[in-house]
Amino acid sequence: MTVLVQILLAAGSVLALIGVMMVIRHLAKTAGLSAEVQRKLMHVSTGLYALLLPWLFPDRWPVYMLIAATVLVMLVLRLPRFSSGLGATLHGVDRTSYGDFLLALSVGLCFLLAGENTLFYILPVAVLTLADAAAALAGTTYGTKRYVVEDGDKSLEGSVVFFVVTLLVAIICFLFLSKLPPSNIMMLCLMVAGFGTLVEAQSWRGFDNLFLPLGLLIFLTSHYHSSLAELTLLATLFFAALASFGAVGTKLGLTKHATRVYVVAVFLLLAAAKLQNTVLPIMVLAAHGWARTSSPCDSKYPDLDIIAALGLLGFGWLAVGNATGWDAISFFGLSAMGLAMGHIAVALRSSPVAILLAASALFIIRTWAVSLNSEQSNWAEPLTVLALFSLFCTVAVPLVRPHWLEEDRVLRLTLLAVAPPLLYYVWIVAGSLGAAFFSGVIS
Repeated sequence: MTVLVQILLAAGSVLALIGVMMVIRHLAKTAGLSAEVQRKLMHVSTGLYALLLPWLFPDRWPVYMLIAATVLVMLVLRLPRFSSGLGATLHGVDRTSYGDFLLALSVGLCFLLAGENTLFYILPVAVLTLADAAAALAGTTYGTKRYVVEDGDKSLEGSVVFFVVTLLVAIICFLFLSKLPPSNIMMLCLMVAGFGTLVEAQSWRGFDNLFLPLGLLIFLTSHYHSSLAELTLLATLFFAALASFGAVGTKLGLTKHATRVYVVAVFLLLAAAKLQNTVLPIMVLAAHGWARTSSPCDSKYPDLDIIAALGLLGFGWLAVGNATGWDAISFFGLSAMGLAMGHIAVALRSSPVAILLAASALFIIRTWAVSLNSEQSNWAEPLTVLALFSLFCTVAVPLVRPHWLEEDRVLRLTLLAVAPPLLYYVWIVAGSLGAAFFSGVIS
């Protein structure tokens, strides 16, 4: 397939997406479809088309172009001029949701991170497309036993439907796209269904469209080749942690929802990274809890905000590293260190000496983690000056401009923590690529 044909196919795909939205909007007016049904019809249509991407495009770049164009269209549809018309197929529900953006983003990230392994792309996207829609429609139609999630609720019936559909989807995908022993397949399918159900049940504001497929992809990447005994032990530890942390979370002032989300987040961290690289992200959670109790901010759900921030940081750096081929784990560690430091500075605002000691401890922890990583992961090291600069920034702002963090604290501290590492990463990678390009031209 030529480059021109792939470009035209990508453009035609975007037009087809708009066409499907027009059809659904027309059906909504003539048949009286609810906003939730419209949204799920659009969700399923988009997801089913996304399942075809590995076979439609022989090259990978047109898929990324298609994702970018789709996100642009969704941004336009959020404008007031379109939000009550065509955009209502996505934004007509009476709750805050970023699901439309996150769906497109997760498809692109899954396509990137799965590489040539079709199973790792198809299974997460199929679960997101089919199980999520089935659970939502079953819950809204037949759900009677509700449980609280953020400022809304979900139904037990919907979660049961999600588990069953995910289990069936996983079995079909493994049978056709895997050569593992039947016992391993069954255990993996049960774990995918159980873990996926928990992630979907605890998600909020449409974040299930991101956390669900990427969480499943990370789980598959980390444990696809694990033995049956290892999988059984992992499942036992996960549910034991879920049960035990419930009691601990209550004592820490966390809601039941936030407690379950914390367990899922820590599990994903441990599944995706080596132990030494999970210490700083886990310290972010502890530092946030400390700052939340000692100096509350105006956020309605700060405990969920910090999980969303960690998830976006982790998935973002993972995607950047895979896209460029330059391992970004050191830069993720820098971002986590800065985010933890920012929250500690908020909690210890009146004690500069304690802040200095905390910054020293975080610096030592990061140095220890780096010493255990491979040479490939440490290609950009030493990053001592960047680490000290990041610590300085995340300490200075809470001390000099404390009122700036009374609103949207997690968001602002996250931007502050990620900016120095990201700018340096872009600069050093761009410089290396530029040098290689000019060297090739000269030779």
